[in-house]
Amino acid sequence: MDKKQYNVIGLMSGTSLDGLDMAYCRFEKEEGKWQFELLDSGSVGYDDYWFPTLKNAIDLSKNELLLLDNKYGKWLGEETSKFIKKNSLSVDLIASHGHTVYHQPDKGITLQIGSGQELANLTGTKVVCNFREKDVTLGGQGAPLVPIGDEQLFGQYAACLNLGGIANVSFRKNNERVAFDIGMANMLLNHLANQLDKPYDKSGLLARSGKVNQPLLEKLNKLSFYQLPSPKSLGYEWFLSDVLPLFEESEASVVDQLATAVEHETFQIGKVFTESIQERGEILVTGGGGFNDYFIERLKYYTPKQLQVIVPDKILVDFKEAIVFAFMGVLRLRNEDNCLKSVTGASQNCSGGDVFEPL
Repeated sequence: MDKKQYNVIGLMSGTSLDGLDMAYCRFEKEEGKWQFELLDSGSVGYDDYWFPTLKNAIDLSKNELLLLDNKYGKWLGEETSKFIKKNSLSVDLIASHGHTVYHQPDKGITLQIGSGQELANLTGTKVVCNFREKDVTLGGQGAPLVPIGDEQLFGQYAACLNLGGIANVSFRKNNERVAFDIGMANMLLNHLANQLDKPYDKSGLLARSGKVNQPLLEKLNKLSFYQLPSPKSLGYEWFLSDVLPLFEESEASVVDQLATAVEHETFQIGKVFTESIQERGEILVTGGGGFNDYFIERLKYYTPKQLQVIVPDKILVDFKEAIVFAFMGVLRLRNEDNCLKSVTGASQNCSGGDVFEPL
């Protein structure tokens, strides 16, 4: 499928569990450079069944997980079919990230559920999914994957920062793209907001009302992950084993814990900018954290003066990851590299993703 123009739907479900993002994009290669246009987009929040089911999928047996993989794939197919019909879309390809249940690359494990075959069958459209596994089998982290899009679609920025469940960054260093997970972002903040019966801390108002707890902040900043060299990546497992216990041990109020979490996360991100990016330029911020005004305020405080933090329009903040996975699907169909060894630490670049034809 080597042609000049591709109409693709990218599907993204992140670790912050706020729902399914759908981006209908047109990609075109002109004079060796990729151009994209976001033509339609939509989101579906997870209901009272899907939110806890996906959150607790890590505890399921193998058999239960296989059943959930099929069921979630059917749900993806149903929602994508509605999106296509509602907007009268002509689609060449669906590129689906799926939902991550396990991510332990040091053990050679990464698992995203959402059956590609079920999705292809229900939509009648070719599907690319399971983007991470090939990179992991080549010794890579299988994450972050979005930097291929940062490089080819958003290369004008000094760095791209994604504030999803996890904060990750990508930038050019020694003439190649590097990227890694920095630490927690919305996964932790949403967990704390949930304790106050809020789905998330809107605009960071709760965190702004709290006070930073110094003992907790010091413990967080001493977490061993921050000393590891890149490439490195995180999963929900690290949140459960290393981060959550520190908050459960703390006697600080929930709003003070939120204030401390924001301070910790923005400090760690700013530290990466200070150590890694010397030139002047702009930092493109996307992901749900881009709407947290207090978080962005503290991030600007810790960001070196030669760098400008840019939060783009809401559409790009919300759908950048879905756009990039759509792009990765195009590269996979063209058998072009969509996973970069300079980012993941794999033994070689690769074209990751399994292709499913509708039956």
